[in-house]
Amino acid sequence: MKFIRVNMSNKTIKVDDVPEKYEGLGGRSLTSTIVNEEVPPKCDPLGPENKLIFAPGTLSGTTMINTSRISVGSKSPLTGGIKESNAGGTIGAAVAKLGIAAIVIEGKAPEGEFHLLQIDIDGNVALSPAEEYKGMRTYKTVEGLLEKYGKKNSVMCIGPAGEFLLKSSSIQASDVDGRPCRAAGRGGLGAVMGSKGLKALVVAQGGKEKAPVADPERFKKAVKEIIDAIKEDPFSGQVMPNLGTAALVAPVNSMGGFPTYNGRQGVLEGWEKISGEAIAEIIKKRGGNTTHMGCSQCIIHCSNEYVDEKGKYVTSSLEYETIWAIGGMSGVVDIDTIAQFDFMCDDIGLDTMNTGVAIAVAMDSGYREFGDKKAVIEMTEEIAQGTEFGRILGNGPASVGKHFNNPRVPVVKNQSIAAYDPRALQGNGVTYATTPMGADHTAANLVGAYIGQQLDPLSPEGQVEASRNLQYTMAVADATGMCMMAALSLLSPEASEAFRSAISAKTGKEIKPEDFPSAMGIQIIKTEKEFNRKAGLTNKDDRLPDMFTKEPLPPHNTVFKISDEELDLTFNF
Repeated sequence: MKFIRVNMSNKTIKVDDVPEKYEGLGGRSLTSTIVNEEVPPKCDPLGPENKLIFAPGTLSGTTMINTSRISVGSKSPLTGGIKESNAGGTIGAAVAKLGIAAIVIEGKAPEGEFHLLQIDIDGNVALSPAEEYKGMRTYKTVEGLLEKYGKKNSVMCIGPAGEFLLKSSSIQASDVDGRPCRAAGRGGLGAVMGSKGLKALVVAQGGKEKAPVADPERFKKAVKEIIDAIKEDPFSGQVMPNLGTAALVAPVNSMGGFPTYNGRQGVLEGWEKISGEAIAEIIKKRGGNTTHMGCSQCIIHCSNEYVDEKGKYVTSSLEYETIWAIGGMSGVVDIDTIAQFDFMCDDIGLDTMNTGVAIAVAMDSGYREFGDKKAVIEMTEEIAQGTEFGRILGNGPASVGKHFNNPRVPVVKNQSIAAYDPRALQGNGVTYATTPMGADHTAANLVGAYIGQQLDPLSPEGQVEASRNLQYTMAVADATGMCMMAALSLLSPEASEAFRSAISAKTGKEIKPEDFPSAMGIQIIKTEKEFNRKAGLTNKDDRLPDMFTKEPLPPHNTVFKISDEELDLTFNF
């Protein structure tokens, strides 16, 4: 496997074998290790000393299903700490199949200068000017790149938000249909890419250099067992293909944990109009697709293609977190508006969650009324235009709260929470507070344990342990390139054993059952927390804002009950 280092300051490219100290690592384990080893923790995230790393998982490029995600790592301009944000689509598999373990972007081009990084089918790497794409939104950028380089390429690019260096900017990845509707959304890494002067990566698909597998027969057996586990799991095998992640709208509202009107209540009046069931019915009626395959080697098909009343494509995939960010937090119970917002964020290059919550904080501050559909679209467009207020919005909820002097800002480390209120789903609050990444549900989302009644969502009992254990598991999944939907299907003892066997067979290094996944997960999170400590973050940053500990949430009228002392014991390494 190869390491590609691109220095944007002097436009040099180096292709070497993987350094010995990074051998066996992939995805999040590799990006976080490189950041901790090579990035000065006190550096300016948008300066030349920061690095931006793209790394497929250790299982990416193999026959393992649902492992096409790519990790993007850096020091975050949003949180001030370490960040791994990952995206689906096709580029993770494309990079891995070219025998590339990581692409490391270093230095910084002169201000206002943008380039493309292209890797062809033979693995040749070239850096070229991207002046014609400067200021362009992502759909037009990808369309132009695929027309120039050919349809059998994968693209990751930034839009205007990344060029403006906004802290909610995303890096958009193309899906199997060549549309930039998959995102490395969190942490503002689009701004880091913009600061480097890199507009896009263009990577050839169909590379012939297969990722090496130490024990092919054992690996083949594990792949079959994991396929069976995913298909037999009720959520990934039945619910996801039919309703996608939007299936969660109904159960989370029924639990009173759907943050609404900037977290003033836990149930959205009219949520039925934006539920997974309602969306599926609209898509079918209009001739869209409810079981779209968005990512390479996916067998779940949780994506969808939302179309307008004339059957014209609007966006893919309309997901639960986006539905909540505008539907719940801003009180907009109109699915067409939410779909338009989703497309605009993808096109501008914005994290839908951080942007939606920023709009909700503005509404909560009296700037616009909750439920104002027109205001949502106008405010999002302001970000694309780079207006003064657009930049405030594009820098996220904390920026908006500061502007309006509104303390009701639902963030941890400046990153917005996800679609699960920590007062009603206590363990998700532990995850928001303690993950090194800022408030991030993908680090350990316990909603499945609550729906399955394995854990009481309103009780503080067992929440720290549950969050800790799942954070270890998800760190390992992120290291392998496995998508979250598939990884959550592998929590049973039998499926987890197949996952352990697959990783051991791939690397040739046996992982002991008692060490999986905890030992691997501990090492990743320990590395990330070490960087954050050196960057100046303390346990005081591992806290939820006062609105969650002091304001009771209707309908249960509960607050977040887990003490600071308990939070500090989550990772007592």
